[in-house]
Amino acid sequence: MFNSAMAIPAIWWQQGSSASDRLARIHDRLLEAYPEVDRIACALYDPNTDLLKTFINSTRRGEAIHGYQYRLKDSLSLSELASAAECRVIHNIHATVAPDNPHSVWLLQQGYQSSFTIPLYDNGHFIGFLFFDSSRLGAFDTRKQRDMLLYANLVNMTLSSELNAVRIIQASALVARDFADLRDFETGSHLDRMAAYSRLIARFIADEEGLSDEQIEHIALFAPLHDVGKIGIPDRVLLKAGTLDADERALMQTHVEKGEKIIHKILGDFGLSEVPDSQIMLNIVACHHEYLDGSGYPRGLKSNAIPIEARIVTVADIFDALSCQRPYKAAWPLAACFDELERMVAAGKLEGRCVAALKASRQEIEDIMARLRDAP
Repeated sequence: MFNSAMAIPAIWWQQGSSASDRLARIHDRLLEAYPEVDRIACALYDPNTDLLKTFINSTRRGEAIHGYQYRLKDSLSLSELASAAECRVIHNIHATVAPDNPHSVWLLQQGYQSSFTIPLYDNGHFIGFLFFDSSRLGAFDTRKQRDMLLYANLVNMTLSSELNAVRIIQASALVARDFADLRDFETGSHLDRMAAYSRLIARFIADEEGLSDEQIEHIALFAPLHDVGKIGIPDRVLLKAGTLDADERALMQTHVEKGEKIIHKILGDFGLSEVPDSQIMLNIVACHHEYLDGSGYPRGLKSNAIPIEARIVTVADIFDALSCQRPYKAAWPLAACFDELERMVAAGKLEGRCVAALKASRQEIEDIMARLRDAP
């Protein structure tokens, strides 16, 4: 059995580069033995929504598919593969696959003739699929399937390592919140909605901003950490029912710098400074209160000096604050929320494309609000 996959240096997939870059290097090595493998792609699974989402790919022939998501339950064959932990080989795609969903239509248009699909797991939990595609009929015989499994193990390792690093960061931040007995209105549902709205906006503007599926996923993963610095704000200020005075407002605004310090410490303490796209996380924490006209804080950044991930999370955060009940206000109707966001766009504070993404996705927003409603 050909097994040079195991000879790939560990540094090729462990640290420093993005998962997309590491997958491309693995693909380079695979092509030395199997030049007929035109594409490797990974779709991540979100158990909270039952969605399979395009994540990373290395495509050498055909056009890559981006920003696509699909409910696992809507595909009987993939659901069975995930449940049974079994692989699937298709020797003749055009004779087997029906154009009954956008992914199948795309697959048939690319001219791929055969494929091999492998479910991926982390600590026994299903996390997604790895797809190998070829423009040759019957490209994946039994011997090649065994070899593809070796490469799949490498991809599984890098994904598990990356996801576990993100979980460590998220868990550390949540533990810090718990120890600080943080009791403000930022419920778990609020944080989940932040992730969902941020992903929705990022997907909508991805082509214009050149955001990869990997970056979109990291924006969604890190959005809930935006206000982690509030664990350092005294309850007398954090939980005050009335309007903050000037000194209290200044103290509240220090939560941004406190959040940056917390994230830097977590990254340093756990040796996670090389986590791919950790800068996205830091940008979200550091810049989610900046406004395009320079009137935000703490740095008074303007326009494109504010990273796009922070502009996305700012809109998501303000929208959720408007659309949900808070101790000091009732929930606003969606139309009123959109009007206020548009007013802030006209005033030069918010990114108009991000607001347009929410306005164009009303049904998705209503689904998110219904699914992630705050407990009474």
